Amino acid sequence: MEINQIQLEVIKNALDSVADEMALIVMRSAYSGIVRDAMDYSTAICDAEGRTLAQGLTTPLHLGSFFDAMQALTARFRGKVDPEDLFIFNDPYVAGGQHLPDIYIVKPIFLGRTIKGWATTVAHHNDVGGIVPGSNAIGARDIYGEGLRLPALKLKERGVDVQPIWDILELNVRVPVKVLGDIRAQIAACTVAERSFLDLYKRYGEAVTDAYFAEIHRYAERLARAEIAEIPDGVYRFENCIDGLGTKPEEIPIRVALHVHGDSITVDWAGSHPQVHAGINSPMPFTKAATYAAIRSVMSSEVPNSQSFTIPIVVRAPSGSIVNPNDPGACGARGITGFRMIDCLMGALAQALPERVPADGFGGATITALGGRHDGAPFVYVETVMGNTGGMPRHDGQSGVSHVGANQSNIPVEMVEAQHPIIVDRYEFVPDSGGPGRCRGGVSMRRDLRLVADMAVLTIRSDKRKNPPYGLAGGSPGTPSWNIINPDGERRVLPVLLLEPEIMYRDDVFRHELAGGGGLGDPRERDPEMVLEDVILEFVTREGARRDYGVVIEGEPPRIDQDATKALRARETRSGRKPT
Repeated sequence: MEINQIQLEVIKNALDSVADEMALIVMRSAYSGIVRDAMDYSTAICDAEGRTLAQGLTTPLHLGSFFDAMQALTARFRGKVDPEDLFIFNDPYVAGGQHLPDIYIVKPIFLGRTIKGWATTVAHHNDVGGIVPGSNAIGARDIYGEGLRLPALKLKERGVDVQPIWDILELNVRVPVKVLGDIRAQIAACTVAERSFLDLYKRYGEAVTDAYFAEIHRYAERLARAEIAEIPDGVYRFENCIDGLGTKPEEIPIRVALHVHGDSITVDWAGSHPQVHAGINSPMPFTKAATYAAIRSVMSSEVPNSQSFTIPIVVRAPSGSIVNPNDPGACGARGITGFRMIDCLMGALAQALPERVPADGFGGATITALGGRHDGAPFVYVETVMGNTGGMPRHDGQSGVSHVGANQSNIPVEMVEAQHPIIVDRYEFVPDSGGPGRCRGGVSMRRDLRLVADMAVLTIRSDKRKNPPYGLAGGSPGTPSWNIINPDGERRVLPVLLLEPEIMYRDDVFRHELAGGGGLGDPRERDPEMVLEDVILEFVTREGARRDYGVVIEGEPPRIDQDATKALRARETRSGRKPT
């Protein structure tokens, strides 16, 4: 069949709209803040073989996960799928999942008696059981301590609820109203997607629609290969480290070798740390997703987010490593490893494409989880706290934004306080935290949470204290992250990754301060007027302007002392001293 390029674009955009509509339905219908406000979920439309055709504008780190999950599902239920069935699963070892809080809800889409596609959703649920509220058990030695494991199961069979599955879910989670409410939001999104997907067949006919779906895959692969062909051939290596676990952390290296050969890429994670007896191991589907997200982010053309854009990308990861653990390796907090893989791969890509890659950012979403009982009922507060980027090749790093791997949001203060026994005492940017550079790194964010329940259990997933965000091309690192109990009192510093939960009591305050983004380029080359603007915006202090950029700011309103600045920079040039 001859493909009309305009019609191809229309159908491609129609599929994107279906996936985005699913995302909006989940956001508007969800019960929990982690889904509704932080938007830690993803939606996708897949073809009959389970290959992604389009993905909603939510979490890139889920981008590569649907394919493995769908292959596991279709293999398990081949010949046993009926109209109005609905599937649920989360297990990374038997169902192609990522970690237990990410629950998949999947609906087959039938045209007559033939499966034509799948409506797929995955959402990070507030709690799935396990040893700590929020199911972010970094101290779990295996997956059994992390929560409820679900192989691929029918949640509905021919439109009828499989009630025992609902009963098991309700009994095994701490906040069943929120968990079951979020699952029903996912179901609603799949139901609407089914209708919109079938509308394409009604409009264009079965043969034409099938032909254009196949062309979307070919088109995505062609564009991806063309983008990869622009990268100079070679092997680009980089190493990044997770700071380590608990009160005596030892660095956990992540290593990558990026092999570019013509219009294909091999990404090899050999040399990365062996899997650990803690919840930060990254199952292979997540490692693939992290790899695809990093490479996709440096592509300049509008490559469709279909599975076929990954065909030219081969991902290798040694079995039994932190980037490809063996069952029953714990993986509830695997996000920190996924983010570090993206940062590591971006370091390698910066060698090949320096004009496209920023300096290192805050390190990906911190997860803060607080849970306990208040007024006779359980509560679980879970949030993915975002962040900043490093300095960009052509402009400063951004502040108050998500990581490239997670298009998510911080929960508004009003929603935190309305739904949990928590008061947000501070929510602010931190001056002098962005790494100095010609293009400054994005500044850090600080959040203070005060508990107003009698007691709660705190868990933290964070990083980048010992190894703060790196700068590029002469830029300086950003500032490190901090976790502090009662910063205005006892000021007890907690590790970046808590192996043992911390107990908080009424009026205790937990402060989390994200790492600042790294700078890009020599700070001496930064325009003094831009430094002045940073001082006015309170991103940089006057002391920081002098120390880090050699710019003297005086007076009210602030202004540049041109003579003092020229003299200071001249002295620094003669002495060879660079701003710190």
